[in-house]
Amino acid sequence: MTQHSRRRLLFGGAAVGAGVLLAGCTSNESTPTEAQTKAADPAGGNSEPGKRVVVGFSAPAADHGWIAAITNNAKAQAAAYSDVEFKSVEAGADAAAQRAALSTLISQKPDVIVLLPHDGKELNAFGLEAMNAGIPVVNLDRAFPDPRAYRCQIKGDNYGMGVAAATYIVEQLKARNVSNPVIGEIPGIDSLELTQERSKGFADTLAANGLRVANRRPAEFTVDSGQQAATQLLQALPKLDALWNHDDDQGIGVLAAVNQTGRKEFFMVGGAGSKKAMEDIQADNTVLKATVTYSPSMASSAVSLARLIAQGRGMSDLVELQVPKEIILASETITKENAGDYLKLGF
Repeated sequence: MTQHSRRRLLFGGAAVGAGVLLAGCTSNESTPTEAQTKAADPAGGNSEPGKRVVVGFSAPAADHGWIAAITNNAKAQAAAYSDVEFKSVEAGADAAAQRAALSTLISQKPDVIVLLPHDGKELNAFGLEAMNAGIPVVNLDRAFPDPRAYRCQIKGDNYGMGVAAATYIVEQLKARNVSNPVIGEIPGIDSLELTQERSKGFADTLAANGLRVANRRPAEFTVDSGQQAATQLLQALPKLDALWNHDDDQGIGVLAAVNQTGRKEFFMVGGAGSKKAMEDIQADNTVLKATVTYSPSMASSAVSLARLIAQGRGMSDLVELQVPKEIILASETITKENAGDYLKLGF
């Protein structure tokens, strides 16, 4: 079975098949594509209408292309099902505001809640509250530390992102016969567990090949912070062979800083898989040569799984009667050779 075929089975066709084409890397508006608006596998199974359910949803404000894609994907996926009512609540500016909004949502008694928290640790108590109230929670992306706080958790492979980025860098350095390479890293928000996992995967894989990060400058998943971090890193490293930037949105700022310096002696790997990054990789006219995926299509999958959980159904291709407890999506490496295949999944 091909990887694509297995995905269609695993998430009922649209769940991962709805990894979407959204307008612009930093745009907060989008028009759902045909892939987004098709419900599950037309052959039937999990796509067959069931009991009508209310899916509550909350994610941080769409001030970032990836977050915007999360929310738009979730809405589009819910709209694809005739038996789903989608009820979204504002996340507010921080974890406390999001929790207040979610407490209101609990009082409305939805059948299931899909939640991408501002911070998984800070919202863990909400997950426990909802679960204790008999409302299953699908925890998206930023993990709750307590398994009792969620019925299902779906996220990208953060450690695997670091592994994939480092693996590509090691292969390229060997192909270029670079000895004693200078490697830089620009992560996102350092306090988040997902950032820490990405950096650990990166460092562990480099170390396994006798390499290490020479300079690391955290950003905040924004264009401005990416430009500032890259400027500092490039000033600190007059020689650079390879750079991993964790996030393609902040990568716009990173590339701006690179262009300002005129430096071209190194290559860069991005992260998440934005449409803009894929187009740059395909055009091959910047230092960006690859990106490793962390697809917002996970929000589509989360809604599909939440629907099945609320309806008391399992996944039609599995022999188990219930949806799995945890699902981690693989991080894939996009290069000039395969960028065309992935463009439809870019955010």
